[in-house]
Amino acid sequence: MDAAAMKDEVARAALAHVESGMRLGIGTGSTAEAFIRALAGRVSEGLRIVGVPTSERSAKLCGELGIPLATLEDLPELDLTIDGADEVDARLRLIKGGGGALLREKIVAAASARMLVIADASKKVEHLGAFPLPIEVNGFGVLATTLAIEKASAMLGLSGSIRLRMVGDKPFITDGGHLIIDASFGLIPDPEALSAALHAIPGVVEHGLFLGLASSVLLAGPEGVERLGAA
Repeated sequence: MDAAAMKDEVARAALAHVESGMRLGIGTGSTAEAFIRALAGRVSEGLRIVGVPTSERSAKLCGELGIPLATLEDLPELDLTIDGADEVDARLRLIKGGGGALLREKIVAAASARMLVIADASKKVEHLGAFPLPIEVNGFGVLATTLAIEKASAMLGLSGSIRLRMVGDKPFITDGGHLIIDASFGLIPDPEALSAALHAIPGVVEHGLFLGLASSVLLAGPEGVERLGAA
């Protein structure tokens, strides 16, 4: 089974957790887009949901496929968010933000009663950190913020390249108008300590460590779909 087929399989499995009448947070990324396409099929058959997308990209796809949408201002409390992840460990701690939507993804996840993560089995890791940690920062004073991130991570024994994300010769800009710094630590022994250290830096808007947010995870692999966490 190739990667695209695994994403389609886990997207279909996620539909079993969606009930008519739900207020649904809809994630961002290639696996989330597979879920959006599967969800659109159910909506066309009569499933009644209202979605709150985590990015302009997901909102556009949902609109094209006829999925009813609202904003988080319209629906500040959601029943379930379904989203992908770049890494997940056995404690359901995540790294997210490879697509640059981590701030909105975290806001939507925190507004939800439950968060279901969908991914292929390669995203399951023993320790977080092999995937570069995205850190969303304000554009003002970005060099000072970068230096502060380097110092804070060094205090925790972390090292590796810390670079501004670029698209060609221009900085990547998030939907919120911020920048992304990608920190390649390789291994994060204490994600909670790093989370606290990053939140203490004034220029940091948010980071891609999702701790205590995921309720369950569905992982698609050659043997089928594995579930971690609660049903």
